[in-house]
Amino acid sequence: METKRVLIQKFLKGLETGDAMAAAVVNEDKYIQHNPQTHEGSEGIAELFARLSKTSPRVTFKRVFEDGDFAFAHIEYDFRSLRAAFEVFRFEDGKAVEHWDNIQPLRGPNLSGRGMQDGHTEIADLEKTEENRSTSRVFVTEVLIERRFNRLAEFVAEDLKQHNPEMADGISALKCVLEGRSAINLVFAYETSHRVLAEGNFVLCVCEGRRNGVHSSFYDLYRWDDDRIVEHWSTIEEIPPREEWKNDNGKF
Repeated sequence: METKRVLIQKFLKGLETGDAMAAAVVNEDKYIQHNPQTHEGSEGIAELFARLSKTSPRVTFKRVFEDGDFAFAHIEYDFRSLRAAFEVFRFEDGKAVEHWDNIQPLRGPNLSGRGMQDGHTEIADLEKTEENRSTSRVFVTEVLIERRFNRLAEFVAEDLKQHNPEMADGISALKCVLEGRSAINLVFAYETSHRVLAEGNFVLCVCEGRRNGVHSSFYDLYRWDDDRIVEHWSTIEEIPPREEWKNDNGKF
């Protein structure tokens, strides 16, 4: 049986050609779609593939991970414009049965010269997967949601490598933005943690909150080393109003 890491790549590569065979990765009877702009079920998948293939898209995988029943990927999409994306699939019996994503226009480089998707790619420290997952969950809850920014140094390296296009490297720059003291007047409010996925030194945290008052989804990918977050990637996407959703499953 093919690994989930292989299956997620096979499925999403089908976007380039509109090949309906790529949809064989999906269990059509069980598939639950959480992208609010995509219709439910196999009809939605077929329509999406057909529509996007007309734009001569390119799907470039930057990082691909497995975590139990889940596979998740960090991707560059080219749909006439470049976008950074995280894709998450849940599998049962070798078939995808549930899907979430978070997509943002590709921007950058940031003030430290980093792009949204460059940087470290090697998965390591598999024996620390659960430790890194647990510590990431504490970081998100107690620092980001409860806003205890005085504890940042317990979790984040001083020389943090930052890939958010609106931030610079270092823990001081991150704290400045989180506290709302940055020159670009960014205001982040993390409210709910929905999912924490991990493989080795990489952890993806899926959260809900507000960016400058706008209801948004935050997907943050952290790389851990020596018990600190040493590198950070993210996508932030506005959540459309309920009346604009094309399915009833919710973003999360």
